[in-house]
Formats: sequence, structure tokens, C-alpha cells
Amino acid sequence: MPRRPSLLPPPWVRPHRDGVLIALAGLVGGLVLWRFGLYNNPRVGASYGAWLLLPLTVMCLAALWRRSAQPWALVVAVAALASDFAMGSLLATVIVFTDVVYAAVLYGPPRLSRTLLPASVALTVAVTLGLVAVIRTPSTLLLGAFCAGITIAPAWTGVVIRDHRNAAAAERLRAEQTALLAEMDRVQAVTAERGRMARELHDLVANHLSAIAIHSTAALSLDPPDEAATRDSLRIIRENSVQGLAEMRGLIGLLRDASGDGAEPAASPTLAGLDSLIERARAGAGNPGLSFALRDERGATGSALPAPVELAAYRVVQESVTNALKHSAPGTVTVELTRDARTHGPLTVRVTSPLRDLLGAGREGPDGTPVPRAPGSGSGLIGMRERVELLGGALSAGPSNASHGRTKVWEVRAELPVEEGSLP
Repeated sequence: MPRRPSLLPPPWVRPHRDGVLIALAGLVGGLVLWRFGLYNNPRVGASYGAWLLLPLTVMCLAALWRRSAQPWALVVAVAALASDFAMGSLLATVIVFTDVVYAAVLYGPPRLSRTLLPASVALTVAVTLGLVAVIRTPSTLLLGAFCAGITIAPAWTGVVIRDHRNAAAAERLRAEQTALLAEMDRVQAVTAERGRMARELHDLVANHLSAIAIHSTAALSLDPPDEAATRDSLRIIRENSVQGLAEMRGLIGLLRDASGDGAEPAASPTLAGLDSLIERARAGAGNPGLSFALRDERGATGSALPAPVELAAYRVVQESVTNALKHSAPGTVTVELTRDARTHGPLTVRVTSPLRDLLGAGREGPDGTPVPRAPGSGSGLIGMRERVELLGGALSAGPSNASHGRTKVWEVRAELPVEEGSLP
């Protein structure tokens, strides 16, 4: 969309309101002083008369653009002041000049702001020394003080105010950056918490829902229907439904607890519950050719693991077993836990299962590829990897070089570091 042209003149043409007021006040004050003959140098001013209004007018015009036309407004003001001094001078012209000097430091370019105060000091010293050398009377020091009053004083005031404004702008910018960083931290914290909740919810109910899907599929595939097998499938479906619902209610109750501090649930599963997990997997397999084996080779370190490590290891095994129920071919699913008791090395979790191949181990789809007994979305592998990486470990999942006859093996391997200082 084309940008509409502005109907207002540019800033360097449009004077600021403060400049207009200062120019009007200076012009009116100068006219009053001229009308009553109140010159700074009465003898010279009386000889020039109305000509003194010309430097006053130029000075007031420079005051109009004191904000937007620096340093040119200062150059014009210096020329007008020199003419005013030569004609006898009006106090209003000098006062307006001090404001132009102040505005040059406050609104002018940074280079002008930095150099004007030292230049004013150098000019005052030069004028004072020159007058003392020429006139050689103590009264010339008053002229030096007057020069300092119309140059150093406004320049120094402008420097102080500009420094304060720059400091305030820097503080505002720092506050905005702090607020932005706080908002980014909040968004990251919310995102991380949502990811943790999603992983926990998936791990709580995926196993039960997979068992329900497998057994409902098995019950529907019986032709003619077998009453005993159907009742057994319905019993397993009911058990998994009730247990999944109970775990879901527990998680929802934890999330609703506003006084919680973000800790894991009090009843977080540990590696001691792997036997029960394997037993439930055997009962919910729905495939007589699929068996499960658990090998715990941790030795003396079997009970000396921090709670986060045990929870992550349990979830890795749980998800691997669930995937085996959905995708593996007939065979043995092996769960191995190992850890070097002498070096206190990382906990290694290894789960192997027979991998379906294109030779047709199990049901096949219309295109000849194996069909899993229950659908999957891939969220489990992502959740396992996130859990392991949060503890500084590493996880790999994929076909292994080992095989059982013509059936390949799918291997999930996780290494979870265990800090010695965190052991009980």
C-alpha cells in the first residue's frame, strides 16, 4: 500500500512552539528596551537608534529554529550578537543568544554538544586576557565574567541536561530490554512446562490406550467370535481403561494444585516397578508369539539412583515396550539395565524387539507393507529423547546389527549420567 504524503512541512521548516514563544518574548522585550532607550552602551546605542532592532530580529529568527536548525542557528546568532555589540547592544538580544547557545548543546549534533563547552571556556579566557592586556584595569575582569555568563553558563547547563536525558533514555531502553527478556523467559518457561506436561501425559496413558487398541482389534478380528477370547479382551480393555483413567485424574489433580512447586508427582514410578510393567505388557500383548524378558545387571548400584534418573529410565522402558506391543514381530522383547558398579558410570537402558520386515511378519496392508497392531504418531520417541537429553544423556533408536533368523532387531539404547553427589 503506497504511503500517503504528509501535508505538514518538514521539521526544519516548522518551528517548535518553545522557539516561537522565546522569539516573541525576546522581540517584545527588545522593542520595550529600544523604546525607552535602555541600551547596554547608551552612547553608542543612541547613535544607531532603530538599527539595533535589526540584530534583535535576526536573533529572534535564529531562536525560532533553535531545535531543528543547529548548528546554523548558532552561527546566525553569533553574527547577530557581534552586530548587536557593535551598535550599543540590547539586553534582550543577549538573553536570546544565551538560549540559542543552550539549545545548540541540548538539541544540536553530538559533536557540537561535545565541543561547544570547551570552545566557550577558551573564548572566555581569550577575551578576558585580551581585554586585560589592552585596557589594563581590574574592571575588565567584569567583562570576562559577562562573557562567561553568556557562553559558559548556558553551554554547561545544556551539557548537564543532555547528559541527564541520555541517562534517562538509556535507563528506559534497559528497562524495555529487561521487560522483553522477562517476557521471553516467561514464554520459554511456559513452553518448557507444556512440553513436560505433554511428555508426562503421553507416558501415563499411551501404554494403556495401546493395550486397549490392540485387544479391541483382536476381538473384532475373531471370525467366528470366540466368547472366551472376547471376554478376556474386554477384561483387559476394562483394566487398562480404569488404570489409565486413574492416572489421568492424578495428573489433572496435580496440575490443578495451585500450591504446587512444579515438582514431579509424589508417586513417580521407579525402576522397582519394571516387573509390574513387564507383567502388564505380557497380559496386554494380545500376541501369543510375543514374550518379554527383564535383565537387571546393575549389581550393587541397583538402588542408588536419583529420582529423575529412575523416572527417565522407567519412561524409556515403558515407551519402548509400548512400541514393541504395537509394531514388533513375534519374538522376545528384552529389557536390559546395566551400570558399572566400580566406576559409577552412567545407567544404560537397552530394549530390543523383533522388527517387522517386508517378508510379512504379521498383518500387511494393501501395498504389502507391515501394518502395526495400533497406530502411532512418533511422539513417544520425541518424548524419550527429550527426557534423556534434559539429564545430559544420549538416546539412539533404530535397527540393530543383531538379528533373530530372518527377523531384524529394533534397538532403543539410552545412557543416563548419574552424578555421584546426587546419590543417596
